[in-house]
Parts: sequence; C-alpha cells; structure tokens
Amino acid sequence: MIQLTTFLFIGGQEFILIILAVVMIFGAKNIPEIARGLGKGMRMLKDASNDIKGEITKSAEQNGLDTSITKDVQDELKKVKDDLEDFTGSIRRKM
Repeated sequence: MIQLTTFLFIGGQEFILIILAVVMIFGAKNIPEIARGLGKGMRMLKDASNDIKGEITKSAEQNGLDTSITKDVQDELKKVKDDLEDFTGSIRRKM
C-alpha cells in the first residue's frame, strides 16, 4: 500500500503548485525576506504568549491560588503523548 504524504491536507501536487505560484507572485529574491519576517512574527507571538502565561501564573501564585494542578495535567499529557508515540512508532516500523 502506498501512503501519500500530506501537509495540512494538501497533497504533493497541490503543494508544488502553491510554491510555484508564490515564486511567480513574489519573485525568488523576496521569498527569503518574507520567510524571515514570518519567522520573526511567529517568534514574537510565542514570546508574547509565554509572557502572558508567566504573568497569569505569577498573579495566581501571589493571590494564593493553587497552580500545581496545571503541572499535574501537563505531566499526564506528556505521559499520554509518550505512550502514543511508542505505540505509533511500533506501527510505523511494521509498515
């Protein structure tokens, strides 16, 4: 059985067509600048969300709220993720 690789529900041919359209519209010289700008924007968004998360956690601790439950939930999610990766890894190897 042949398994086609998809990225965001886009097949290989559609992905190539999109890349070709981007090159034609923006030009090959501008693509690295656009990618750099997108990368910086994503990094700024991640930093801002981490700052907000830190402020909320700090405020909750100052007001005496119990924030240990979030750590417990994150630990459980990590365990489930690891178990799932172990399971899917063995399936992938068998194919």
